[in-house]
Amino acid sequence: MNSAAPDRRQLLKLAAALPLMSGAWPQASAAATVASSALSAMPPFSRVRPTDPGWPTDAQWAALRQQVGEALVAVRSPWADCRAHADSAACAQLFKSPQNPYSLGDDLALTQTYGWVDAWTSSPSVWAVAARNTADVAAAVNFARTHRLRLVVKGGGHSYQGTSNAPDSLLMWTRHLNDVALHEAFVARGCEGQTAPVRAVTVGAGAIWTQVYDAVTTRGGGYVQGGGCMTVGVGGLVQSGGFGSFSKAYGLAAGSLLEAEVVTADGQVRIANACTHPDLFWALKGGGGGSFGIVTRLTLRVHPLPERFGAVNFTVRASSDAAYRRLIGLMVDFCARSLINPHWGEQLRLRGDNLLRVSMVFQGLDRSQAQTLWQPFLDAVAAAPHDYSIDFAPLKIVSTSARDFWAPTLIKRVLGFIEHDDRPGAPEGNVFWPGDQAQAGQVLHGFQSGWLSATLLRDDQRATLADALFEASRHNGLALHLNKGLAGAPPEVLAAAKDTATNPAVLDAFALVICAAEGPPAYPGVPGHEPDVAGARRRAQALRATMDALRRRVPVVGAYVSESDFFESQWQQAFWGANYQRLLAVKDRYDPDGLFVVHHGVGSERWSPDGFTRQA
Repeated sequence: MNSAAPDRRQLLKLAAALPLMSGAWPQASAAATVASSALSAMPPFSRVRPTDPGWPTDAQWAALRQQVGEALVAVRSPWADCRAHADSAACAQLFKSPQNPYSLGDDLALTQTYGWVDAWTSSPSVWAVAARNTADVAAAVNFARTHRLRLVVKGGGHSYQGTSNAPDSLLMWTRHLNDVALHEAFVARGCEGQTAPVRAVTVGAGAIWTQVYDAVTTRGGGYVQGGGCMTVGVGGLVQSGGFGSFSKAYGLAAGSLLEAEVVTADGQVRIANACTHPDLFWALKGGGGGSFGIVTRLTLRVHPLPERFGAVNFTVRASSDAAYRRLIGLMVDFCARSLINPHWGEQLRLRGDNLLRVSMVFQGLDRSQAQTLWQPFLDAVAAAPHDYSIDFAPLKIVSTSARDFWAPTLIKRVLGFIEHDDRPGAPEGNVFWPGDQAQAGQVLHGFQSGWLSATLLRDDQRATLADALFEASRHNGLALHLNKGLAGAPPEVLAAAKDTATNPAVLDAFALVICAAEGPPAYPGVPGHEPDVAGARRRAQALRATMDALRRRVPVVGAYVSESDFFESQWQQAFWGANYQRLLAVKDRYDPDGLFVVHHGVGSERWSPDGFTRQA
């Protein structure tokens, strides 16, 4: 991370820009003159590809290398090698199932998701800048803007929409910007005398949440609102709004953002907070990653840590459709009475084979209190043994010290509660939840989400909701993510969320409903490892039928930008609702020429789907 003083940043930016500015050198080489002429001959608002005459010359790439040194990397595609040598050990490693999310994250040519059938396929960039500091980022931004390159930003590489990769592009890789520093009394720059000091943590945008939880919770005894999946990148999650397991208590990750350092399209390094560039600051809080600039570091509020965290896990199988409908009714009633409050988060999953899977977490309660709360539901199920069977494996209700929740302890590994990076010599702290491993290397078949209002939990609405959930489950499984709706959250959490760009529908939603389908690691053109396209399309159709059935019965509002349908036609309204026009105004102020383009990002409707040609 770059902690240089402001005058130092200005000097670095000027030095980075000089070789790229027209007329910066007293004498231009013949090659540079030819390249400049070719570039000016390109159609306006069209980016260049390696086969275009305007693509930067070797001398121009060398000039970039003089600025960023070894951070400039020529990207080698593992997929090209795999297509040529499908039986190689290296190729076999790419299709191992399950995959290691740390191995994927540490490879600049790969993404955590390999693609989405009929939507996108993971494709490495031609060149990458593996940034070591903010000056590297500014140099890459200036180079991409000057030479009209497609610029892509990747941190954790978890984008389901494929926004962290693009062929024929320059990749800005922030993985190494991963410093984490705690502050006991942080005040945002320019806010001195206006806001009280708070405990906070400053994080490099390329850090992943495992690293942050280790510093803030395990070592620091505090809580920071981050992602449930520990290998997700910090920068991407916060800019997308960001939910964690305990969001009903602590809100959106974006709601805890105090300050960000961001390189905008003009190559300027800006500090954005409530007092400096407040419009940009607001847009970064949920307006979507990769649209307004490249965030290099973020400062987040650190909250007091509760004494205990815990989990409730069990499944209930119904013996008939009628029994399953009654079970869903019991679940909806219990949810309305007991789960819509700051103590609870995570998922209630409904499967098409008449199985309910409870995967919940809690905070601020001990194990005995959690057991007491769930007992009426368990008693109701146990009272109908011919209708229901319960499986508590491995454990029904567990509780642990909150400070140890993310700690890589041996007992967690032995009991299978946590998995470890299996590469030789991997750091001890490289851990992840077993339930998230299936995402590593996945190929998506379909994905949809939407918020369910808490009004559906009123006494006169619950039966309709239960009917809708049952009917939807006849087509495909679906999950209610209670932590991704903020109904039941404290007033200060709702106020912070309201001051973000996230769709306001989240504020009174009791849950985000998610319906998804995916397959194991696969890649087009690799013999023996092709995606099952026909099967994927069948599953995608079943998924659409599921959500259509739900929408026929109850309102399903918007969608969460990070977990949404690639083919969403009304994405502006779905992702941001009434906030979209304000976001577009911020985009026009800080990136008027559209250097930063991602699929269904703010302003992307002005560009071709591949982000190379401006259409409006």
